[in-house]
Amino acid sequence: MTKHYLLSLNPTAKHDWDRCALRDPITAKRPELAKLIAEAVGAEPGTYLVSVNIEVKVLEQAPMYQTEQLPINSTERSSNHAQFKELAA
Repeated sequence: MTKHYLLSLNPTAKHDWDRCALRDPITAKRPELAKLIAEAVGAEPGTYLVSVNIEVKVLEQAPMYQTEQLPINSTERSSNHAQFKELAA
């Protein structure tokens, strides 16, 4: 059985669960691996000792884009502050 998923690695994500996320490329749902394994064994009632082989092939990689903030020097900051005061008046 071959399944395709999107793996997102984002060490700067706000929440722990978004730092490493595996999702279906069409529905964006997280896969229920236990359910997939149950389907593979036929979903018959019982307890199974299973061996699961995971083979990972990177088919494509899209880089994470990060916005870059440029520092504002103190003269720009004071001139911007003066402009905001004029607009507010």
